[in-house]
Amino acid sequence: MRPLFHPSVDDITVEAILHALSDPVRVAIYAEIAMSDCTQICSAFLNVKEKAIPKSTLSQHFKALREAGLIRGERRGVEMHNMTRCAEIEAKFPGLLSSILNAYISQAKATKKGHQKKTVGRRTKSTSGA
Repeated sequence: MRPLFHPSVDDITVEAILHALSDPVRVAIYAEIAMSDCTQICSAFLNVKEKAIPKSTLSQHFKALREAGLIRGERRGVEMHNMTRCAEIEAKFPGLLSSILNAYISQAKATKKGHQKKTVGRRTKSTSGA
């Protein structure tokens, strides 16, 4: 197997971070890893945002996150364990990742509330119309 590429902290750029996190699936994966106290295996993300993600696509998402310097992957047997590089990035770009993650969490909550209101409204209409 080829060794995994992990850029040095000096080579990590804001542009690469923003590009990697511009994809909704990647930002969801990264947020989950960042909020976890332990490493996460790739197969834990076969379903993201209630959507099935093919393994080949998932591999590309993890590669983009790794190459942007956001995560570090480590092979352990047949599993790939992933951890964030938050401390390294925080030292280089103070507040960047926490701002992005806070905005993502806020957006996810607002989206969930909006979806719940629409669902409740539809149920109310169909119930009252019967």
